[in-house]
Amino acid sequence: MGYIVSMTVNAYPYAGKTVLVTGGGTGIGRAIAEAFLDNGANVAISGRRRDKLDDVLTGHPEERTLAVEADVTDDESATSMVAAVVERFGALDVLVNNAAAYVSGPFDDLTLDAWESIRSTNIDGFVHVVRHSLPELEKSGGNVVVVGSVSGMRGDWAQAAYNATKAAIMNFVQSLALDYGPRGIRFNAVAPALTITDLTRSIEDDEAALEAAVNRIALGRPGRPADIAPAVLFLASPDAGYITGAWLPVDGGTSASTGQAH
Repeated sequence: MGYIVSMTVNAYPYAGKTVLVTGGGTGIGRAIAEAFLDNGANVAISGRRRDKLDDVLTGHPEERTLAVEADVTDDESATSMVAAVVERFGALDVLVNNAAAYVSGPFDDLTLDAWESIRSTNIDGFVHVVRHSLPELEKSGGNVVVVGSVSGMRGDWAQAAYNATKAAIMNFVQSLALDYGPRGIRFNAVAPALTITDLTRSIEDDEAALEAAVNRIALGRPGRPADIAPAVLFLASPDAGYITGAWLPVDGGTSASTGQAH
């Protein structure tokens, strides 16, 4: 299956499929949503800011788009979100769990409020959305793709809370792949490294910080949201039909390093 930037809708590989992207209003989530739209899918995106969601969907066919204001940390909100998608499109074929929060700093400075915020988004949000999506995914023979992180695979300085939450959902991917494979549902994850989004864009203006950040990236540059989206489309596709429980690093070679500076 080839993935395209633009063609007639009847030729799109995801025509007739419905995709839900959480955190689809910005950054990696936006790039993923736009890629699925460009490949013919019905795409629902969720987030807390309606203006961001509407901006993503502007210019795309209204009959194939849905913006859902939702807070994945709230179980009732997650329930309503999935119900809205199914009511609009009749099915759910792919769930992209992308909504995430980030915090950094010394562990002894981590407040309980900060821990609650990152845990409730990254772990509880995953549980809420996946739990309510599973019945629909079982009906459609669908799958889940999680936007994880290389930070969920190993440790980083001053990121213990973030790394722990990413590790949790990436382990969920493997465990749920075992539980739900017999029921026809696949679970996979992509694992980006440093990716330039609105939250990280300032690093490009700091030459020393950027040099240090890319020191372990084999390709010598940070990632872009458009680098991540094609991997998500692949894992969600029939071409990956015998892949489940996998973590796919999309990190420019970051995870190939032992950690030594070159």
